[in-house]
Amino acid sequence: MNKNELVTSMAEKTGMKKTEVEKVLKAFTDTVAAELKKGEKIQLVGFGTFEVAERPAREGRNPRTGETMKIAASKAPKFKAGKALKDMVN
Repeated sequence: MNKNELVTSMAEKTGMKKTEVEKVLKAFTDTVAAELKKGEKIQLVGFGTFEVAERPAREGRNPRTGETMKIAASKAPKFKAGKALKDMVN
């Protein structure tokens, strides 16, 4: 499912116009991104948790040459599904 299909599905379920749903979806994604950038965690009970995972610096290998190289520490967004979502999928 892509973004347009998601917007259409949400509009049908809520009775809202597609343009309104797009605004709500954009506000949601912008808010999640802004909070993660600040290092905050967003918990939606029954759905899941969005948080930032810290990746430590490490050594890796260049697959082409086999040389070792340093990989810098970084942060990555992470989503952990909640129990209710896991149960719905299974």
